[in-house]
Amino acid sequence: MSDSTTLVAGLGNPGPKYAANRHNVGFMVADVLAGRVGGRFAVSRKARAEVCEARLGVGGPRVVLVKPLTFMNLSGESVGPLARYFGIAAESVIAVHDELDLPYGRLRLKRGGGEGGHNGLRSLSKALGSKDYARVRFGVDRPPGRQDAAGYVLKDFSKAERAELDLNLELAADAVEAIIEKGLEAAQNTFNVAK
Repeated sequence: MSDSTTLVAGLGNPGPKYAANRHNVGFMVADVLAGRVGGRFAVSRKARAEVCEARLGVGGPRVVLVKPLTFMNLSGESVGPLARYFGIAAESVIAVHDELDLPYGRLRLKRGGGEGGHNGLRSLSKALGSKDYARVRFGVDRPPGRQDAAGYVLKDFSKAERAELDLNLELAADAVEAIIEKGLEAAQNTFNVAK
């Protein structure tokens, strides 16, 4: 992936009401990455999204960080036009998103596959015309008891979870950088391990 521009789509919902929700870990990781490169997000004129263009390190690979402003279920409506504008193929897109099927803080890196009921990924696949993009799945765990999954992901992290959140976000950002700089397989060998 390191030869071309990579689009990193941090998935979430815009606005302060959703900022600390479990569903917004993609936005949070995108913010960490922007902070590392000294970049700032600005509203795009090409799509309903905030965009930060940067390089990873001096002379490093070029990245386009994207936070869709279309709300989660329509993420592809932001990412698709931006990928086309920057000439970025689906294979050079990384989606960072919350994952109910993983314990809190666990990361799983993969390429392609199904969307697992995640409407943001479904929208992305449709807009890109492919499922062959990389995913950084950030575990938020299943809701306790009979709590509705949709309501659960729209709640903020618990106090115990927040105690580890910054570290987990940094690890997820490390995983994104590893995919870009070393390739998916090498990144999987590092990050797809039990915590």
